[in-house]
Amino acid sequence: MALCCAISNEVPEQPVISPVSGHVFEKRLIEKYIQENGVDPVSNEKLAADMLIPVKTSTVVKPRPPSATSIPAILKSLQDEWDAVMLHSFTLRQQLQTARQELSHALYQHDAACRVIARLIKEVTAAREALATLKPQAGLTTPAPGYNAPAPNPAIAADAGPETATQPAEEAVMSDEVIQKLQDKATLLTAERKKRGKTVPEGLATSDDIRSYRQLASHTGLHSASVPGILAIDLCLRDTSRLVTGGNDKNAVVFNKDTEQVMAILKGHTKKVTSVIYHPEEELVISASPDNTIRVWGIQTATCGQIIRAHDAPVTGISLHATGDYLLSCSTDMHWAFSDIRTGRVLTKVSEKTGQIMPALTCAQFHPDGLIFGTGTDDSIIKIWDLKERANVANFQGHQGPITSISFSENGYYLATSAEDSVVKLWDLRKLKNFKTLALEDNYEVKGLCFDQSGTYLAVAGSDVRVFLCKQWNELAVFNDHTAAATGVRFGHNSSFLASVSMDRSVKFFGLSE
Repeated sequence: MALCCAISNEVPEQPVISPVSGHVFEKRLIEKYIQENGVDPVSNEKLAADMLIPVKTSTVVKPRPPSATSIPAILKSLQDEWDAVMLHSFTLRQQLQTARQELSHALYQHDAACRVIARLIKEVTAAREALATLKPQAGLTTPAPGYNAPAPNPAIAADAGPETATQPAEEAVMSDEVIQKLQDKATLLTAERKKRGKTVPEGLATSDDIRSYRQLASHTGLHSASVPGILAIDLCLRDTSRLVTGGNDKNAVVFNKDTEQVMAILKGHTKKVTSVIYHPEEELVISASPDNTIRVWGIQTATCGQIIRAHDAPVTGISLHATGDYLLSCSTDMHWAFSDIRTGRVLTKVSEKTGQIMPALTCAQFHPDGLIFGTGTDDSIIKIWDLKERANVANFQGHQGPITSISFSENGYYLATSAEDSVVKLWDLRKLKNFKTLALEDNYEVKGLCFDQSGTYLAVAGSDVRVFLCKQWNELAVFNDHTAAATGVRFGHNSSFLASVSMDRSVKFFGLSE
């Protein structure tokens, strides 16, 4: 019985048997197949060359097939082979054309997808920047009475909701020159902030440094002992060795921590001083009090240069605009005001227009870019306002009790808030939502919040003084050195030290001991 190779269907010269399938193969063919595929060509089971069983047969002389013994038969064989090659070539060309069409279609889809993705990324970026600055849509607000801006579209103005801000007509309004000045400053600050956000400031204190901070000094003689308690603190950004404090004794005191000398005692308020600001570029101090006044002081002469009478009730919060020329203030009279510190003139005064009893404002602070700001209310709501449009553009709810402090991060995206509920909430201004809540101990009183100038750390003043690392929001250090509640805290240059004040009448400095 003749043996035939299962691959070539010809009589093998060196027949071997596969133990896997039992078929006979030409040795050289099956070895090449195994080398390329590693399996039996019939059963597709794993097969190795050393598993093949050689078959001993006598040498067979292969006769020529009868069909190839004549010229016509040879020509027919060649013609058949040519026809097969042409058919195969035609099939390959068809497959190539189909592959080209599929590839062209895939490339077109990829190009279209890239264009759509690029457009969406551009739109998302623009939307995020708009949310970061909280620019209100034209349909959300209507001009306040007495506002000399161009008339709005009537169809848009008709949709204005009950949250629209109103301004007393008798008050002066911001001129186009002031608005342009605010816009130019905001554009400059936004560009600088984005540039700074890419790198960590050189010399910034590390997390390990903060953990190692200890009390370096304590001063209790700045304010009167007869009416103890320091209620506010602020550092000069130009020289953080200088600070100003406001106390229960109705005075504001300017102090130099390096020389440990009092530079000026500012007397004039008829009630306690609850808010103070040290001007970042000039020798000026701004103070506010429940006596309904805001005073601008010259440090060198220790005299009051301007008295701003923007409110008819106790002033609860002040914040200096980045230009250094204008002041934001809020009061329990339910209004916030924007004033010129050079002239003492109130440029605008705004309250909400609602059908219900309006809440008193408890605190206020400008966004780093200066076009928006936040106010806290005694009904647990944080309101974000657009300064140019004087419109309430966003509200944050979630606290319990009156808002005690708000602080914008220098990165322009985060807002930290506190109330009488023993928590600190972090808000994302791009998404307008609370993304982190720092739960403190029960009955913990948060009196003040402060981000450092790099936006890396957040300090909390209250039952004690605490420092948190931003982004991770883990607690780095707790300082229990005050014997009463801390009312304010500020970071020194590059967070090289912390300064805090307390109801125990002391100013304390924390840093690395030499």
